[in-house]
Amino acid sequence: MQNAIELKGLKKKLSSFELGPIDLTIPQGAIVGYIGENGAGKSTTIKLLLNLMKPDEGEIKIFGTPINRFSTKEKKDIAYVFDDLYFPGDMNLKNVLSFCRKFYKDAWQDQTVSELNARFQLPLDVAIKHFSRGMKMQLGMLLALSHNAKLLLLDEATSGLDPVIRDDVLDLLLDYIQDETHTVLVSSHILSDLEKAADYIAFIHKGKLLFMETKDDLVSQYGIASLTKEQLEEIDPKAIVGKRTHQFGVEALLKRDLVPSSIELEKANVEDIMVFMIKGER
Repeated sequence: MQNAIELKGLKKKLSSFELGPIDLTIPQGAIVGYIGENGAGKSTTIKLLLNLMKPDEGEIKIFGTPINRFSTKEKKDIAYVFDDLYFPGDMNLKNVLSFCRKFYKDAWQDQTVSELNARFQLPLDVAIKHFSRGMKMQLGMLLALSHNAKLLLLDEATSGLDPVIRDDVLDLLLDYIQDETHTVLVSSHILSDLEKAADYIAFIHKGKLLFMETKDDLVSQYGIASLTKEQLEEIDPKAIVGKRTHQFGVEALLKRDLVPSSIELEKANVEDIMVFMIKGER
């Protein structure tokens, strides 16, 4: 099966921030969680994937085709959901659906739209400026899934949503990915959501991609231990990913395969790994 996304030597400089160089390959048929602190480069990467920005260097391919060579038809294979809707607030749902139906033409799927709105129960005649944050997110998902796109990009789309709406979005993503030709790249600060849904985790920090690992391999590689300073000194420095010193000793994120069996390790989740790698002492 072909790769959904291939980034090779990707660079983009924006004022004092520089993204890359990034090499990233995302296989078709997967959900990839794209994590990192604010300003790490997640949104910049997604804008480059959508051809809303031009890279300074490097190559971007989606389904094997350079993004700058995409035809109009191929562009409809990509759907996206940002953290807000970019429609005039006075438009209502009827207006939005009528506009998008004309835009997507033959790719538009009335049945899918009807089924999703039966699920969401969004009002047809209310101006979208009166929609709640959750309703706008549901409308964004409805539009993203309305034209049978093969690649779905979500940029912080679930931030600020209540747990019920977030759970509904995760269910939609899991339903969407049942088609093995579909792929999802989702950036989010809510890492517990990604632990539920993602197959892979890609971690970007200060514009550099630190790793992309399967979620299961990632959480099995690391553990957290509370140690005395003397115990920490006896551990191979290569095993220490990050540490936090406090008045009672040290809490450390450790590579399991380099730690003696006598050291008791607690499970590390994705959020633990991200925080220790960013904020922990090395």
